[in-house]
Amino acid sequence: MAMRSYAGFLALGALVIGAAVYGLVPQTAPTGSTADTVAPAQKPVVTPSKPKQEVSQSGTKAAVPEGDGFDFYVLSLSWSPTFCQSNGSARNRDQCGPDKRFGLIVHGLWPQYERGYPESCLTSQPQQVPMGMGRRLMDIMPGMGLIGHEWRKHGTCSGLAMADYFSVLRRAFETVRIPDELRRTGSQKRMSPQSLEDAFIKDNPGLARSAVAVTCDNQRLDEVRICFSKALDFRACPEVDANACRRSELTIPPIP
Repeated sequence: MAMRSYAGFLALGALVIGAAVYGLVPQTAPTGSTADTVAPAQKPVVTPSKPKQEVSQSGTKAAVPEGDGFDFYVLSLSWSPTFCQSNGSARNRDQCGPDKRFGLIVHGLWPQYERGYPESCLTSQPQQVPMGMGRRLMDIMPGMGLIGHEWRKHGTCSGLAMADYFSVLRRAFETVRIPDELRRTGSQKRMSPQSLEDAFIKDNPGLARSAVAVTCDNQRLDEVRICFSKALDFRACPEVDANACRRSELTIPPIP
C-alpha cells in the first residue's frame, strides 16, 4: 500500500512538471489559421488642401491685404495722352517718351473717408520706394517720381506695409476691364462723360454709376476714378461721383 502511494505521488509530480515545461514553450499558430490579424495602428495620411479663394462680385479674389484707418479706396486712372500733351513729356520721360504708348495708367490708389481723405500719414514704413519695387510697377504706373509721391501722400495712410499697398494697387487695376472705347484710340475722338461711364459699367459687372466718375481737364478726358471697398469690391462713393465732369462732351486725345 505504501509503495502504491509513493508511485502515485511520483506520477502526479511528473505531470505537474510536464505541464509547467509545456507552458514555457512558445506556441505557433496553425498553418492556414483563419484567426483575425490586427494591423499596427497607423497615422492617417492627410493631403494638404489648397486654400479656398473666395471670389467677390467684381471677380476679384477676396484674400486681399486689408488696410486700416479709412473707409474705402479710389483707384484713379489717368489718361496718359492728356497728361503728356500738357507738358508732361518734359516732366516724365518714362511715361511720355517718344517710344511710349500708354493709355490709362494708374495715377494712384487713394484711401478715402466717406467725406474727405487722409494724406501724408505718419508710418513706420520707409518714405523712399526701392528702385526694384518701383520697376515692377512701371507697366501700369510709369515713373519713379509718381510712384514715390503716391506712396508718401496716399500709401502711408493705408495702414499697409509698402509691398502690400502696391500689391493691392495692382490687384485693383487688374480688376477693372478697360472698355474698347479707350483701347482703340488711334485717332482723336469725342464722347460724353456719361457714355464713357456707361462703357465701364457695361464691361465691369457689379460696377454702378455711383461707383465711377469721369473727370476732365478743360475739354479733354483727364481721369477715370473707380471706388472699391477694402476687399476690392466695387462700392458707391457719392462724394467722388459728385466731382465728375459735367460737360456734355469731351475730347479723348489719341494714344501716340
